[in-house]
Amino acid sequence: MASENSAAKTYYITTPIYYVNDRPHIGHTYTTTAADSMARYQRMRGRDVLFVTGTDEHAQKVVRAAQAAGLDPKAFADRVVTSYLDAWDRMKVSYDRFIRTSEEEHKQVVSRVFAQLLESGDIYKDRYEDWYCVPCETYLREQELLEGHLCPDCRREVERISEEAYFFRASAYSNELLREIEGAPERIRPDSRRNEVLSFIRQGLRDTCVSRANEGWGVPVPGDEEHVVYVWFDALINYLTVAGYSIDDGKFARVWPPNLQLMGKDIITRFHGSMWLAMLMALGVELPDLLFAHGWWVSAAGDKISKSRGNVVDPWAEAELLVEESGCTTDVAVDAVRYYMFREVTFGLDGSFSSEGLLSRFNADLANDLGNLLNRTLPLVERYLDGRIEQPGPGAGELEEQVLAAVSRAEQGYERMDMRGTLAGVWELLAAANKFVDERAPWDLYKQGKRVELAAVLYDVVDTIRIAALMIAPVMPTVAEEIWRQLGLEAMGLEMSWDDCQAGKLPAAAEVRRGRPIFPRIDLERARSRAAQAEQEPEAEEEEAMITIDEFQKIDLRIAQVLDADPVEGTDKLLVLSLDAGEGRPRQVVAGLAEEFSPRELIGETVVLVANLEPVTIRGVESQGMILAAGEEKPLALIVADRDVEPGEKVR
Repeated sequence: MASENSAAKTYYITTPIYYVNDRPHIGHTYTTTAADSMARYQRMRGRDVLFVTGTDEHAQKVVRAAQAAGLDPKAFADRVVTSYLDAWDRMKVSYDRFIRTSEEEHKQVVSRVFAQLLESGDIYKDRYEDWYCVPCETYLREQELLEGHLCPDCRREVERISEEAYFFRASAYSNELLREIEGAPERIRPDSRRNEVLSFIRQGLRDTCVSRANEGWGVPVPGDEEHVVYVWFDALINYLTVAGYSIDDGKFARVWPPNLQLMGKDIITRFHGSMWLAMLMALGVELPDLLFAHGWWVSAAGDKISKSRGNVVDPWAEAELLVEESGCTTDVAVDAVRYYMFREVTFGLDGSFSSEGLLSRFNADLANDLGNLLNRTLPLVERYLDGRIEQPGPGAGELEEQVLAAVSRAEQGYERMDMRGTLAGVWELLAAANKFVDERAPWDLYKQGKRVELAAVLYDVVDTIRIAALMIAPVMPTVAEEIWRQLGLEAMGLEMSWDDCQAGKLPAAAEVRRGRPIFPRIDLERARSRAAQAEQEPEAEEEEAMITIDEFQKIDLRIAQVLDADPVEGTDKLLVLSLDAGEGRPRQVVAGLAEEFSPRELIGETVVLVANLEPVTIRGVESQGMILAAGEEKPLALIVADRDVEPGEKVR
C-alpha cells in the first residue's frame, strides 16, 4: 500500500526500538537486517531513504537492572547501547538514524504529544488496579494471565499494581480503527497478523494506562512530575520524533507517513496494530502505509528463541563458526548468516535456526551455485579472452528470458517483503547459468576456434553474474561488492543501480580481477564430527589447588584506568588496552575481551590489573600484565572498583 505522495516523499522505514536491558540476539538481528535489506533495495532504486532503529531506555526494568549493576539508569543505558551499535556495525546494518529515547529532542516531542492529548481529553487521570509484567513492560488483565499469575509472553511472574495513573482513551477509537483496517487490507501483513489485530479490536479496546509513578527515570508527565510517561507510549512516539513531528514541519511533510514499519509478531496486536494506530488517530496524523510483523525463530522443541527462555542464538557466533569451518572472511560469513535467515524461512512465518542448516546452505547455495559459477567462469575469461570482456556480438542474449523472470520476481519479492522469493528467483537464474555453461561448453568452442560464439557465451554468463550481484546486494552487500570487484566493474567506477538489472548492460572492456574463492567449501562431515564431539566430551574436572596467604600476597593487584582500546589485527577476540596504572606512563595489556566488550565501552573504565606478570607477546603485541574479569570460558563482567580510586592504588 502506498500513500498518495509516495513518489515524491522520503521512503521511511523503521524497526522497533529495543530495550537496553537486552543485548542483541537473533530476533533483533532478524528485524533489523530485514529493514536494512529493504533500505538498501530502495536506495538502489534511487529513492531517498530514512531507515531508523534505536533503543528504548525508559523501562522500569532498566531502573532495576541499573540498580543491580550499581549504576544510574543513564550510565547503564549508555553501556548497553554500545552493544547495539557494535552489533549493527558487525551485521552491516546501514541505518540513517539511531534514536535513543533518552535524547532531549525525543523527550520534548513526548511531552508535546502527551500535553496535546491531555488538552483534547484523549488522556485523563484515574486509578489503575491490575497486573503488570515488568520484563515485558505490559499491563495485563486477570483473564490474560497464565496459571500462577504468569505473563503469557515471557512466562514470568507479574506484579499487582494499584496506583493513580493517566489513561489514553483508546476505547474511543475502536470503531474507527476497525473500519480503517478492514478497508485497507494491505495495511497490516501478513494476513494472519491482520486477523489477530482485528479480533483484538473487535473485543473492544479498553483505555490504556500511559503513566507510571516517577522513580527518577523517564519523561515526566507535563504538569505532574510525580508521574512519568509509560514506556510503550514513550517508545512508539519515536517514529514521530525522527520524522520531525512538532519540530520540523517541512521534514515531517516529506517523511510522513512511514512506508514500512517492521516488528516481531509478539508486539503487533497489543501495541503497533492497535495502541499506536489509535494514538495517531487521536493526534489527527496519517497512519503508516504498512505494518509488517515477522515470525519467531524457534528451537527444535518449538519454543520461541529468546533470552528469557535460555535458548538464545547469537548471529555473530554463527558467523564465527562459518569462518572457522570454511576459512571465509568475517564479512562474507556475516552475509551468509543474513542470506540463511531470509532464504530459510518465508518472512512472516516462524522458522527454526540451526548451525548445521547454516553450514549446509553455505555449501549448497553459496559455494556450489554462486561460488561455482563465478570460480569457473572468470578463469575462462582470463584463459580465452585475456581477462577482458569483449563486445557481445551475434549470439549473445541467450539468458535474457531467464534474467527478465528473475528480476521481475526479485522486485516483487522486495516490494512485498518476500526476500525468500527474491533469493529463490536469483538462485533459479544461477542454476540456469550453470546449466548454460555446461551445455555451451566454452572450452570446446575455444578448441573449435569459434571465437565470436565463445565471446558471446562468456559475455552472457558474466553478465548474468553481474545481474545476480545486483539482486542480492540488499541482502548480501559485502558479497555483492566483492563480485563487483572481481568482475572489474569497481575499477571502472560503476556503481550498483537497480536500473542496471537488464541483460546486455555489462560494459565491454571490463577487466576481470579474479580473487580467492569467496565461499570455500566446508567439510560437512568433519564439522558434524567436531560438533558431536564437543557435545559428548565431559568437562575435565580439575582439582582446586590451594595457595597460602604468602603466595597470594606475591600477586601485585592494582587499580588501573583504561585510556584506549583497539582490536588486535587478525583476531576477533583480542583487544590491546592502554592503561594508566599510576606509573607515570601507560602500560599495554592484551586482553581477550573483544567478543563481549567494545573498545568504546572500555575506555574510561576502572579495572583491576595483575601488574607483576612477566611480559608475553600475543599475536605480535607485547602484553604487560592482565586485567581481571568474571567468567570461566568467556569474560562476563569486569572486576571494577565500586568507588572512585586513583590509578595505581593497591588491591588487597
